[in-house]
Amino acid sequence: MPSHSTFQDLRVWQDAMDLAEEVYRATSEFPKHELYGLVSQMRRAAVSVPSNIAEGKARHSDPDFVRFLLHARGSLLELQTQILIARRLQYLSEERAIELNRRCEGIGRGLNALINRFRTAAA
Repeated sequence: MPSHSTFQDLRVWQDAMDLAEEVYRATSEFPKHELYGLVSQMRRAAVSVPSNIAEGKARHSDPDFVRFLLHARGSLLELQTQILIARRLQYLSEERAIELNRRCEGIGRGLNALINRFRTAAA
């Protein structure tokens, strides 16, 4: 990847943005009493993924980029857990939960690939 590329050029960032949008749409259908509970937590975690990717890319240092990618991965795992909770509470259909989880897994693979690539470069 050329050094002049931006976070917006990263496929994993683009996918994470799509996921955040989908989480906002899905949680808009949750019960109103969850607005400050699960809805807020899921949206925060979903927004945190592309935000951490962008912030890490802006650091222009491989170790810093890896650190922010690890934060993004942590937020992604939080979101996956919250999706499972939402499914158990029947706030998400099984199909929607599976689709959101599939997107999370793809982003997780992308994050892991970048982490491994930039950890190697930093070593």
